[in-house]
Amino acid sequence: MLAIGLAVMLGACGTLPPRTGMPETLALAPDPGTALAKIVAASTPPGEHSGFRLMPLGVYSLDARIELARRAQRSLDVQYYVIENDGAGGLLLRTLKEAALRGVRVRLLVDDLYTARTDQLLLALAATPNIEVRLFNPFCCARDQLAGRFIASAFDIYRLNHRMHNKLFIADGVMAVAGGRNIADEYFLLNSAQNFVDMDAVVVGKVVPQLAGIFDDYWNSEEVYPIASIVKPHSGRAAMTEEFDERVGMSGPPPKVILPPTDVLGYGPIGEELDAGRMGLLWGPANAVADPPAKLRYMTADEALATSVTMRFWTQLLTAESDVLLTSPYLVPGERGMEAFESLRKRNVNVTLLTNSLAANDEPLVHSGYARYRQRLLTAGVDLYELSPARTTKNQRLGMFGKSLGRLHAKTAVVDKRKLFIGSVNLDPRSATQNTELGIVVDSPQLARELLRIINISKIESAYRLRLLANQSTIEWLTMDEDKEMVLTSEPESTWLQRFKNA
Repeated sequence: MLAIGLAVMLGACGTLPPRTGMPETLALAPDPGTALAKIVAASTPPGEHSGFRLMPLGVYSLDARIELARRAQRSLDVQYYVIENDGAGGLLLRTLKEAALRGVRVRLLVDDLYTARTDQLLLALAATPNIEVRLFNPFCCARDQLAGRFIASAFDIYRLNHRMHNKLFIADGVMAVAGGRNIADEYFLLNSAQNFVDMDAVVVGKVVPQLAGIFDDYWNSEEVYPIASIVKPHSGRAAMTEEFDERVGMSGPPPKVILPPTDVLGYGPIGEELDAGRMGLLWGPANAVADPPAKLRYMTADEALATSVTMRFWTQLLTAESDVLLTSPYLVPGERGMEAFESLRKRNVNVTLLTNSLAANDEPLVHSGYARYRQRLLTAGVDLYELSPARTTKNQRLGMFGKSLGRLHAKTAVVDKRKLFIGSVNLDPRSATQNTELGIVVDSPQLARELLRIINISKIESAYRLRLLANQSTIEWLTMDEDKEMVLTSEPESTWLQRFKNA
């Protein structure tokens, strides 16, 4: 019976509808008369390029998006890999609808991999005037569960393995938030079970039009479909709207995001500076880089890699003259990556890597891939650190984790203490040849110092340092406990099941 059921499902589904009702639209030209444009103008020193405010604190990063959306007067362009049906997701969707009801044009682009829990919410949002919602590389049918989606699309797996991993939020064409965070509680320290150490930046200046152009390329690409052509409503329009409004609390006051007075860098919430009409930012030349939306559709894996954000990331690293420090939650360098690290070390460039420990990693198979390279990295002289979930929870300098598990999700790099990268790129094969990615490269010693300070807090206070013994095969994990060095000889904080899966 199961085989018959699968055959029926496979026969009934498997193809996408025609791409209709999708007029090409482009970013609106910035209006210097909008409130946000005036703030940017007042905040920009003469002759400067692009301005940045790092967002190491999750709740500050969520608040930045909400504050920009509430102040937007003309447009909001929003692009995410994940928007979850939880507190953070509901707050953002509510704020987008409120903006549209004020007359703001809202374009929302979401990757379709994890939309099973948000399909109906997104469809209801798309019924609001001034809002358009599109799905990137959608599944055709059986949409209520991820497993069902893949079964129903069994003959289309190659296409569906290509996902949009970008994260971008642009308000009125003059301010943006970009980095590593998706829209879900765990990215903003709001989840009771697990939370991520992550990084975004508020961005203004000359790089914002580049980001807007990247958004337009995706919005108008062949990989994108209007949500109404993919998702079928479970109820009538009025009932669907009522359900949306009830879910996000449209009739009551918006939920309060509790904000500490300052973050680890000493900055206050961005809304306070927006209210004052001027922002304190760090400035420098910058470029936005992104994979093409059709990555792999018309190219081989080698061609995709050659033009990828990952390759441009490696190119930046290889310009290093003195030191490289990078963070990646998933670190599977592959042979080319290993050759790059070894090349840097042969030139006496200090290389420091921070990634997740086995206990902190939410992808055991990825950790297995990484573990194969640890010995070789250490032999090459790379300084290797793995995030401790327990020590991250205890260390409150990057936010209050409560009793939740701390994991690394930040994708950053600093080269020679002046060039830095912030974005969505993991150093693994998926980012290289399967997912599309987005990042910003900045040349700013001041901004680099701030990012180094943040990374060092995790590296020194919340991570294990790995050491290879003289036999060149045994790895030890070192950490400080009340000024005393602790040495561990097996995967720290891990369970037997995690170690079994990783074997």
